[in-house]
Amino acid sequence: MNRQQLIQQIKEKQSFLCVGLDTDPKKMPGHIFDLHDPILEFNKAIIDATAPYCVAYKPNLAFYEAYGIHGMTAFKKTVRYLKENYPDHFIIADAKRGDIGNTSKMYARTFFEEYNVEALTVAPYMGEDSVTPFLEYEGKWVVLLALTSNKGSLDFQLTEDARGERLFEKVIKTSQNWGTTENMMYVVGATQGRMFEDIRRVAPEHFLLVPGVGAQGGSLEEVCKYGMIKDCGLLVNSSRGIIYASNGEDFAEVAGNKARELQQQMAEELKKAGVI
Repeated sequence: MNRQQLIQQIKEKQSFLCVGLDTDPKKMPGHIFDLHDPILEFNKAIIDATAPYCVAYKPNLAFYEAYGIHGMTAFKKTVRYLKENYPDHFIIADAKRGDIGNTSKMYARTFFEEYNVEALTVAPYMGEDSVTPFLEYEGKWVVLLALTSNKGSLDFQLTEDARGERLFEKVIKTSQNWGTTENMMYVVGATQGRMFEDIRRVAPEHFLLVPGVGAQGGSLEEVCKYGMIKDCGLLVNSSRGIIYASNGEDFAEVAGNKARELQQQMAEELKKAGVI
């Protein structure tokens, strides 16, 4: 999916919602375990209920890898289900890969050829040769970690060099020599608030993947105030706040309602910003 197609989906759906498929059997409703493949069936129900209100899905690989071959099979089948039934949705594999060049090439092949997702989260710490193999696939995206929402982000991401440039700013500036606004996004946590102003000074046109709205306490209104651009430029992710809103038999219906609530808020923000 290219940038213009993503923007078109945002405008048509009046939504920039990404639903995180952090599928944890310990949090799934009990009745789902009567089915043959509980993880897959849970995902399918969530997808069917939320698809009208979102433009993207973000399976977090940790929740699948933890269950070995069965979990990874469920991940692969989930991606296939999306491709077959909701082909206009953007799929981000949240795997945070990144290693020396040869290894990154294998990771890129895994996610862009074997699993055929649209985008992959990548860690930039090892530099250019660890990231560029992911950028060799036309129509695929790298989502580079920049300024995250976790407490430990303070340990490195906000440290300054002798000129006062913070590490996250250096990552964003340097990486723009590797990719473009057509194939690179940045992860910026919703809890960073007005820091989005600083992000936009160094990355005025790139899309931002924004986790942390909902269960982690990030403010959608604040994210939009400081981070939205004329083409929207945002994919705001919500995971737990949607998929675990209920642990009863109505879990999918409640998830759909939560997604619709966010979509309605997003539609208002898009109108305020003149995107739609």
